[in-house]
Amino acid sequence: MGKAKIMGSAKASRRKARKKASLIQARRKKEFLYRGYNMKELLTMSFDEVLGLMPARSRRTYVRGLNYEQQILFDNIKNAENGKVVRTHVRSIPVVPQFVGKTVSIYNGKEFKDIEIKSEMIGHFIGEFVGTRKLPVHNGPGVGATRSSKFMPLK
Repeated sequence: MGKAKIMGSAKASRRKARKKASLIQARRKKEFLYRGYNMKELLTMSFDEVLGLMPARSRRTYVRGLNYEQQILFDNIKNAENGKVVRTHVRSIPVVPQFVGKTVSIYNGKEFKDIEIKSEMIGHFIGEFVGTRKLPVHNGPGVGATRSSKFMPLK
Protein backbone atom coordinates (compact mmCIF):
# COMPACT_ATOMS: atom_id res chain seq x y z
CA MET A 1 0.00 0.00 0.00
CA GLY A 2 2.77 2.44 0.91
CA LYS A 3 4.64 1.62 -2.28
CA ALA A 4 1.54 2.29 -4.46
CA LYS A 5 1.23 5.79 -3.00
CA ILE A 6 4.84 6.63 -3.74
CA MET A 7 4.85 5.22 -7.27
CA GLY A 8 1.23 6.12 -8.10
CA SER A 9 -1.33 3.68 -9.41
CA ALA A 10 -1.44 2.45 -12.98
CA LYS A 11 -4.86 4.02 -13.44
CA ALA A 12 -3.55 7.44 -12.38
CA SER A 13 -0.58 7.23 -14.75
CA ARG A 14 -2.88 6.30 -17.67
CA ARG A 15 -5.14 9.23 -16.80
CA LYS A 16 -2.14 11.57 -16.70
CA ALA A 17 -0.93 10.31 -20.09
CA ARG A 18 -4.41 10.80 -21.61
CA LYS A 19 -4.59 14.33 -20.24
CA LYS A 20 -1.15 15.16 -21.63
CA ALA A 21 -2.08 13.76 -25.07
CA SER A 22 -5.31 15.76 -25.16
CA LEU A 23 -3.44 19.00 -24.44
CA ILE A 24 -1.08 18.38 -27.35
CA GLN A 25 -3.82 17.90 -29.95
CA ALA A 26 -5.38 21.12 -31.11
CA ARG A 27 -9.10 21.07 -31.66
CA ARG A 28 -9.93 20.90 -35.34
CA LYS A 29 -12.90 22.91 -36.54
CA LYS A 30 -15.55 20.67 -38.00
CA GLU A 31 -16.19 21.31 -41.69
CA PHE A 32 -19.67 22.62 -42.47
CA LEU A 33 -21.88 20.32 -44.54
CA TYR A 34 -25.30 21.25 -45.92
CA ARG A 35 -27.23 18.07 -46.66
CA GLY A 36 -23.92 16.24 -47.18
CA TYR A 37 -22.26 18.85 -49.42
CA ASN A 38 -19.50 21.28 -48.41
CA MET A 39 -19.44 24.94 -49.50
CA LYS A 40 -17.16 24.37 -52.52
CA GLU A 41 -19.51 21.71 -53.89
CA LEU A 42 -22.59 23.91 -53.25
CA LEU A 43 -21.03 26.85 -55.13
CA THR A 44 -20.15 24.67 -58.14
CA MET A 45 -23.69 23.20 -58.36
CA SER A 46 -26.29 24.78 -60.61
CA PHE A 47 -28.97 26.90 -58.93
CA ASP A 48 -31.65 24.26 -59.63
CA GLU A 49 -29.57 21.55 -57.93
CA VAL A 50 -29.11 23.75 -54.85
CA LEU A 51 -32.85 24.46 -54.79
CA GLY A 52 -33.49 20.71 -54.75
CA LEU A 53 -31.56 20.48 -51.47
CA MET A 54 -33.38 23.37 -49.76
CA PRO A 55 -36.52 23.04 -47.59
CA ALA A 56 -39.89 23.19 -49.35
CA ARG A 57 -40.89 26.72 -48.28
CA SER A 58 -37.56 28.24 -49.37
CA ARG A 59 -37.56 26.27 -52.62
CA ARG A 60 -41.13 27.35 -53.40
CA THR A 61 -40.18 31.03 -53.04
CA TYR A 62 -37.62 30.70 -55.84
CA VAL A 63 -39.61 28.27 -58.03
CA ARG A 64 -42.66 30.54 -58.17
CA GLY A 65 -40.45 33.54 -58.86
CA LEU A 66 -39.25 36.42 -56.75
CA ASN A 67 -41.24 39.64 -56.66
CA TYR A 68 -39.68 42.92 -57.79
CA GLU A 69 -38.20 43.91 -54.41
CA GLN A 70 -36.88 40.40 -53.72
CA GLN A 71 -35.26 40.23 -57.16
CA ILE A 72 -33.46 43.55 -56.63
CA LEU A 73 -32.22 42.41 -53.22
CA PHE A 74 -31.12 39.01 -54.62
CA ASP A 75 -29.04 40.73 -57.32
CA ASN A 76 -27.60 43.30 -54.88
CA ILE A 77 -26.47 40.68 -52.36
CA LYS A 78 -25.09 38.33 -55.00
CA ASN A 79 -23.07 41.10 -56.70
CA ALA A 80 -21.93 42.91 -53.51
CA GLU A 81 -18.25 42.97 -52.59
CA ASN A 82 -17.39 41.33 -49.27
CA GLY A 83 -16.78 44.66 -47.47
CA LYS A 84 -19.95 46.37 -48.71
CA VAL A 85 -23.14 46.31 -46.61
CA VAL A 86 -26.49 45.91 -48.41
CA ARG A 87 -29.38 47.65 -46.59
CA THR A 88 -32.91 46.30 -46.98
CA HIS A 89 -36.44 46.22 -45.63
CA VAL A 90 -37.12 42.89 -47.39
CA ARG A 91 -37.02 40.05 -44.86
CA SER A 92 -38.65 37.34 -46.95
CA ILE A 93 -35.83 36.03 -49.12
CA PRO A 94 -34.17 32.67 -48.41
CA VAL A 95 -30.39 32.46 -48.04
CA VAL A 96 -28.58 30.62 -50.87
CA PRO A 97 -24.88 29.62 -50.98
CA GLN A 98 -23.99 32.66 -53.13
CA PHE A 99 -24.91 34.94 -50.17
CA VAL A 100 -22.43 33.36 -47.73
CA GLY A 101 -19.78 35.81 -46.50
CA LYS A 102 -21.80 38.93 -47.42
CA THR A 103 -23.07 41.47 -44.88
CA VAL A 104 -26.72 42.53 -44.99
CA SER A 105 -28.32 45.26 -42.89
CA ILE A 106 -31.92 44.21 -42.21
CA TYR A 107 -34.65 46.52 -40.89
CA ASN A 108 -36.41 45.23 -37.77
CA GLY A 109 -39.16 47.87 -37.67
CA LYS A 110 -37.10 50.40 -35.74
CA GLU A 111 -33.49 50.23 -36.93
CA PHE A 112 -31.17 48.38 -39.27
CA LYS A 113 -29.21 45.43 -37.83
CA ASP A 114 -26.05 44.19 -39.56
CA ILE A 115 -25.93 40.43 -40.13
CA GLU A 116 -23.02 38.54 -41.67
CA ILE A 117 -24.43 35.61 -43.62
CA LYS A 118 -22.85 32.32 -42.58
CA SER A 119 -23.08 28.90 -44.18
CA GLU A 120 -25.37 27.64 -41.38
CA MET A 121 -28.04 30.12 -42.53
CA ILE A 122 -28.61 28.45 -45.93
CA GLY A 123 -32.28 27.66 -46.48
CA HIS A 124 -33.52 30.10 -43.82
CA PHE A 125 -35.15 33.46 -44.54
CA ILE A 126 -32.94 36.48 -43.74
CA GLY A 127 -35.66 37.99 -41.55
CA GLU A 128 -35.34 35.10 -39.08
CA PHE A 129 -32.00 36.42 -37.86
CA VAL A 130 -33.25 39.87 -36.81
CA GLY A 131 -35.99 39.89 -34.19
CA THR A 132 -38.84 42.39 -34.48
CA ARG A 133 -40.00 42.27 -30.85
CA LYS A 134 -38.25 43.30 -27.68
CA LEU A 135 -38.97 41.72 -24.30
CA PRO A 136 -40.65 44.15 -21.88
CA VAL A 137 -38.58 45.37 -18.96
CA HIS A 138 -40.53 45.99 -15.74
CA ASN A 139 -38.87 48.16 -13.13
CA GLY A 140 -41.41 48.64 -10.35
CA PRO A 141 -45.06 49.27 -9.46
CA GLY A 142 -46.73 52.02 -11.43
CA VAL A 143 -49.16 54.79 -10.61
CA GLY A 144 -52.45 53.46 -9.20
CA ALA A 145 -50.93 50.33 -7.72
CA THR A 146 -52.46 49.06 -4.47
CA ARG A 147 -50.83 50.02 -1.19
CA SER A 148 -49.49 46.51 -0.58
CA SER A 149 -47.80 46.31 -3.99
CA LYS A 150 -46.13 49.71 -3.49
CA PHE A 151 -44.07 48.35 -0.57
CA MET A 152 -40.42 48.19 -1.54
CA PRO A 153 -37.99 47.16 1.19
CA LEU A 154 -35.20 49.62 1.92
CA LYS A 155 -31.73 48.63 0.84
